[in-house]
Amino acid sequence: MNRFIRFIKNWTLPVAIAVGSTCYLTFYWVPALDTLGNQLSPVFDVIFPLFVFLTLLITFCKVDYHQLRPHRWHIGVLVAQLLLIAMTIVVIFWVEEYAEQKLLWEALLTCIIGPSASAAPVVVGKLGGNINTMTTYVILSSLASTVLIPLVFPILEPAAGVAFLEAFLVILNKVAIVLMLPLVLGWFIKHYLPQLQRRIAAMPNLSFYTWAISLSITTGITVKNIVHSNATMMLLFWIAVTTLLLCFVQFLIGRGIGHWLGEEVNAGQGLFQKNTALSIWVAYMYLNPVASVGAGCYVLWQNIINSFEIWQDRKRQNPS
Repeated sequence: MNRFIRFIKNWTLPVAIAVGSTCYLTFYWVPALDTLGNQLSPVFDVIFPLFVFLTLLITFCKVDYHQLRPHRWHIGVLVAQLLLIAMTIVVIFWVEEYAEQKLLWEALLTCIIGPSASAAPVVVGKLGGNINTMTTYVILSSLASTVLIPLVFPILEPAAGVAFLEAFLVILNKVAIVLMLPLVLGWFIKHYLPQLQRRIAAMPNLSFYTWAISLSITTGITVKNIVHSNATMMLLFWIAVTTLLLCFVQFLIGRGIGHWLGEEVNAGQGLFQKNTALSIWVAYMYLNPVASVGAGCYVLWQNIINSFEIWQDRKRQNPS
């Protein structure tokens, strides 16, 4: 039993991915579970945002709010993201006549233009990075994406017919609820409920495990999108492969910028770890729903890489 618990602790993210995939596929392949699945669906619709909210609230209770200010690496990573967006847009216009190639590159664009993941400070904390500067970057990245997404996608897909102001307000609302509300509550708890804050801080891995529950639900949704996709197997294969390559490209570029500007762990996570839930929404709002498979694959790849990073860090700290 102790060995099993140790395994769960050491490989929390892969276990969460496996649980989410297995649960969805079980409900999908066993017709007798259809009624139960329909009953549980609205429950998960409530549980998922709740655990995302709790993950962020727990993390923000540990943030030093006096340290939430811009740093040089923020600018470097944002510039790198803008360059990647510009290059991808050029390629999309170049392959416009080829429907599947265009769809593939649009799927990649949703994974580039999306903001840094709200849970990025959780991984940064596990890797010994600076959660204060990471939290600041998540806010800046979210604001940048709030402007970029409604600017860029109507140019690529004018048929979507979504006005800039309408999309801007919808995205801003999503960012405010998911990110700003737990940030404000975390500040309130830290300054006015210090005893509660100390209890939360005494459980350093709590946010990591609440995030793992969110990841399990996200994985189930991802598998559902892939199973119900009307794309060809070849297109799904190339989306999976290219999003994996994109993960490594963004990770290495971010790490390179961070190495140059002094915060390698933070910059790597900032550019590479994405808010895929928002990316999936963008694909459904502006593009063919098949493009959402790109963000779905990306969330699996980024968390496998996160698991490897955490394993490496744990091995470095405990070489025995």
